[in-house]
Amino acid sequence: MIDRTQPVYPQLERILRERIKDGTYPEGDDGRMPAVLDIASEFDVAASTVQRAFKALREDGLIITWTGRGSFVTERKP
Repeated sequence: MIDRTQPVYPQLERILRERIKDGTYPEGDDGRMPAVLDIASEFDVAASTVQRAFKALREDGLIITWTGRGSFVTERKP
């Protein structure tokens, strides 16, 4: 799924965005994102790579992170 001949971070960010868009990670309180370490393990990448992707998703308003609770997909406005 990740092409190791290309930069990993943009690929991971794109995959997470697609999963948010297609509903793999639902919106709102039910939309808890998998833990950073779980995603890192799934894609065999460093946790810092996942954290960087999460930061970009937060900056674009796609997810929100609460310390101690995790990251959640924000509800999209109609």
